[in-house]
Amino acid sequence: MNQPLNKEERARLRRDQIITAARICFRNHGFHGAGMAEIAQMSALSVGQIYRYFTNKDAIIEEIVRRIVETKVNHMQFKKGDLQETAAMLSHRLMAGDPQEQEIDHALMLEVAAEATRNPTVARILREADDKLFGEAMDMLTGIRPDLNQAQLAVWVEFMAVMCEGTAFRRLNHQKANPSLLNTFYLALFTTHLPASEDS
Repeated sequence: MNQPLNKEERARLRRDQIITAARICFRNHGFHGAGMAEIAQMSALSVGQIYRYFTNKDAIIEEIVRRIVETKVNHMQFKKGDLQETAAMLSHRLMAGDPQEQEIDHALMLEVAAEATRNPTVARILREADDKLFGEAMDMLTGIRPDLNQAQLAVWVEFMAVMCEGTAFRRLNHQKANPSLLNTFYLALFTTHLPASEDS
């Protein structure tokens, strides 16, 4: 027989239920178009129940962004042996993980970026998310290339961030470049321009 859930487990399930509903509402109606009433209806909870777990809509947005960042960190691949796979994924505009969930994550992060231009709280959330991702990428690359200094590592991480985020944004449009040619170009770019150590 299944053991009854404890208080912490029930709270986690409720938060998951609310976040799942909020993702759908925000994806369909945007942050401004989706209010707490819509989220409550989608989650089959009352507005009062939602406020037990999240103080306001910004707190829900913050939790959504935190989970997206966590997913991105889990999918990071900066090992030099993975450069071929990274080039292939970028050239074919593929995303790591579940494609449908990744599409939703990307759409939600575009909403976050737009909201950050007018909402200081969301701007802070976005900055902290970027700091988290950048820091994780720096740590990961440090383990692979301990010979590089922090400035050199930052150049590589910034370059990869621009490549990945730019490619994700470009997915909104029809691909005009030949993926095979792009793959060859990206791989040459990665293998040629990974920052060399100062001793080399």
